[in-house]
Amino acid sequence: MLLAFHKPYGVLSRFTPDGSNHRTLADFGFPKNVYPLGRLDADSEGLLLLSDEPGLNTRLLDPEAGHPRTYWAQVERIPSGPALQELARGVEIAGRTTLPCRAWRLDPQPNLPPRDPPIRFRKNVPDCWIGLELTEGKNRQVRRMTAAIGHPTLRLIRMRIGGYDMGHLGPGKWVRIVQKDLDHQGRPATTI
Repeated sequence: MLLAFHKPYGVLSRFTPDGSNHRTLADFGFPKNVYPLGRLDADSEGLLLLSDEPGLNTRLLDPEAGHPRTYWAQVERIPSGPALQELARGVEIAGRTTLPCRAWRLDPQPNLPPRDPPIRFRKNVPDCWIGLELTEGKNRQVRRMTAAIGHPTLRLIRMRIGGYDMGHLGPGKWVRIVQKDLDHQGRPATTI
């Protein structure tokens, strides 16, 4: 079984509490015996896959398999072309250079419902949505990458994992991806 979930802000990518006030996956009525494939930080939103098949984790998320992950990041100020090129080449974070990626300004800028709670708003500092496509996923990597080029992330949404696209799935909603949607190797044959 494979499920696609639009994880809202403030929800942990786990079923058990961690001592914080964050909600857990147990609040969303998933079938028994599923677990998250990968994770999203509590302050990130977007596509999270869950499954009851242990082998799917490696096939879908292992960096060796090279499955790209697409994120939309709302950042402070408008990144220049050279700043986005720097992201794409890789930036140094904690003594390590990130792998090359795709980085672009979303055009048109998405019109998304506001986050609850709302992002920090500064009257004299514009913001902008950018897209990033990565093949690696270190802890808080997108936030650290945008901060490294001087554009802190205000809001982060994972839109795609490999061939799985979040589509129009609303926050807190999930759908089961049926077997006919997968090819013979367990990869998506269609998007959600």
